[in-house]
Amino acid sequence: MTQKELLRTVQAQLATDLNCAIGDLDGGKDGIVFTRARENPGRRPFPRGERHFEMLSMGKAIVISASPDILAVVQPALAGKTRDEAFSMPFVYGHGLCYLPDLHRMEALPAPADFSYELIEQENIPALYHLEGFKNAIGNDSDHPRPDALAVTAKLDDKTVGMAGCCMDCARMWQVGIDVLPGYRNHGLAAWLVNRLTLEILHRGFIPYYCAAIANIASQRVAHRAGYFPAWVCSYKGNFEGYELQPTC
Repeated sequence: MTQKELLRTVQAQLATDLNCAIGDLDGGKDGIVFTRARENPGRRPFPRGERHFEMLSMGKAIVISASPDILAVVQPALAGKTRDEAFSMPFVYGHGLCYLPDLHRMEALPAPADFSYELIEQENIPALYHLEGFKNAIGNDSDHPRPDALAVTAKLDDKTVGMAGCCMDCARMWQVGIDVLPGYRNHGLAAWLVNRLTLEILHRGFIPYYCAAIANIASQRVAHRAGYFPAWVCSYKGNFEGYELQPTC
């Protein structure tokens, strides 16, 4: 897979999620694109409420996908707004920065010494659910609509102290998460675990991606060290308290 093919596949998935065109995401447009949220086949199965709002930008245009009552509020509110102004509106919150692997510089990192490592296949991940402190790496539900797919663990003296895991968000994209227990950080474990898992996902023909909250600088540094680049920014929730919303139909 080339970098261009990887990016195009991701854009196609995001277009399905947001009910927009790929051209709305690939830099061919500017401004704000509004779309009505729909349950398109193949969308990533993130939960949606009756009133839904999300916005996303890959660098130029912003795509806003929302339920009709929310669109009636945000379209006039965002008229003439720049990208930065739009993401700073009071009803926008839950900002996340999402990363994709930079295939031009992605290479295996040297493993931190003194730890032992293990690649855990999907069928063996439920045996890890009892461990505390790894909620970002793996879930705790074998029947989840986005099931855990793979994990890489780091142990010291038979104690699991770090873990990177990924879940099957959709047919092609697997989301990577990382946890390292306090007291075992600053050894390079997080970047190595994410890097090791990323290379394994790519080897199996899937696209790994990594997300971090805008304020989580430590997580963003892990992504960079592991070989990722920032690909899009999104806001996955909205606060419309005090706004007059029409009943949904």
